Amino acid sequence: MNLPQFPTTVIGSWPRSTEVKRAMRDKRAGRISEVEFESIADQAVLHCLKWQEDAGIDIVSDGEQRRDNYISFVAEHLNNVKMLMVSELLDYIEDKASFEEILGTLDVPAFSMSNPAATGKISRKKPLALNDFLFLKKHTDKAVKVTLPGPYLLTRSMWVEGLSKDAYPTKEDLAVDIVSVLREELEDLIAAGVEFVQFDEPVLTELVFTQKNANRTFMCGALTAKADTEEEIAFALDLMNQVTDGMVGRGTKIGVHVCRGNWSTQDEVLLKGPYYPLVPYFSNVNVDQLILEYATPRAGEIEAIKDFGGKELGFGVVNPRTETVETVEEIIERVQEVRKFLADDKIFLNPDCGFGTFAQRPMNSDEIAFEKLKAMSSAAKKLRETILV
Repeated sequence: MNLPQFPTTVIGSWPRSTEVKRAMRDKRAGRISEVEFESIADQAVLHCLKWQEDAGIDIVSDGEQRRDNYISFVAEHLNNVKMLMVSELLDYIEDKASFEEILGTLDVPAFSMSNPAATGKISRKKPLALNDFLFLKKHTDKAVKVTLPGPYLLTRSMWVEGLSKDAYPTKEDLAVDIVSVLREELEDLIAAGVEFVQFDEPVLTELVFTQKNANRTFMCGALTAKADTEEEIAFALDLMNQVTDGMVGRGTKIGVHVCRGNWSTQDEVLLKGPYYPLVPYFSNVNVDQLILEYATPRAGEIEAIKDFGGKELGFGVVNPRTETVETVEEIIERVQEVRKFLADDKIFLNPDCGFGTFAQRPMNSDEIAFEKLKAMSSAAKKLRETILV
C-alpha cells in the first residue's frame, strides 16, 4: 500500500438506507431474489464509497451494506448455521428471566438484533467477504479494508448449547472448524490482493470489564458462560494466532479491532476500562495492527499502548455514537498524545467503531458520519504538513 503518514480509514460499517433494510427483510422472507437484493446492495455500497472518498479517507470499506450486522451475516455463508433473533435465543437460555433483565439493563432490543448459531458441522458454503471486496475494488483506486468477525467472537457467539452440542460438545470443538473457515477466507482475500483485513474481537473486553457476578452478557450475542478470564484470553490469543499463522507479511495488512460494545448511544450501558488487562493478548497476537477505541473516556489511558509489542495502532479519534463532530484541533491534540508512545509511521486514524454495526440500529446518520470522517482527514492532512515543516 502506498499510503501517506497518518493514514485514515474506517472500522467498517456505515448506516444502511431504508431501501437496503427493506431489501434485507424482503430477501429473508423470500419476497425478492438474491440477485435483486445484490442489485440494491451494490448501489448502497457505491453511495457509501462516495461518502468516504469525498471525506478524504485513504483506506475505504464497503460499509458492510450487505450485512444485517457485523457477525450474523455469516449464517448465509456457512453450512449448518442458523440466524436467530436475540428474542429467539431466549428459548435456549436456562435462566430466561436473568437474561431478559440483562437485555433491558444494556439497552438491547431483543427483536432487532440477530446472532448466528451452529446447528451442525460448519463449513464455508460461499466466501464470507471475497465477493464484496471484488465488487468494491472495481469502483475505487483506494486501498480497501475488509472486515471479518474474529475467531473468538464467532466461537463464543455460535456455540449455543441447545443447538450446537450434538455436533460440537464444547465451544473448543467448534473453534477448530471456525479457524479452518477463517483461514480459507483469508487465503482467498490475500490471493485477491486485499490491502487490509480487520478481524473484530469485541468480546475480549466483555471478559475483563463485565461485573464479576455477571457470567452472561448480551455482548455480541455471546451466551457461553465465562470461564476463568486468563484462560479465555489465552484461548482467544491461540485462536487468532492459528488463523494468522503464515499469513502475516504476504502483502495484506492484518489487524484486530477491539472495542467495548457498539450497540447503544447510551454511554453508561457500554463497557468501560483501560486496555491493560488485555496486554497479554495484544503483545503476543500475530497481527500487524491493533485497532482500538480512544475517542471515548471509557477507553482509559493512552499509555497502555506502550506495552503492545511495537505494533501499528489504528487509533480511534472520533466517536461514532455522538452527534457532536470532533474539531480538527481536538483530533490533532489526541494524536499528539499518542505520538509520545509510538512512531509516526505506526499511527493510523479511524473512528472508534462502525457507524452502523447493526443494520436496524445505526449509531449515526450519513451526514454526521461524513462530517466526522472529514474532520479526521483534515486533521491527518495538518499533521502531515506539521511533520514536513
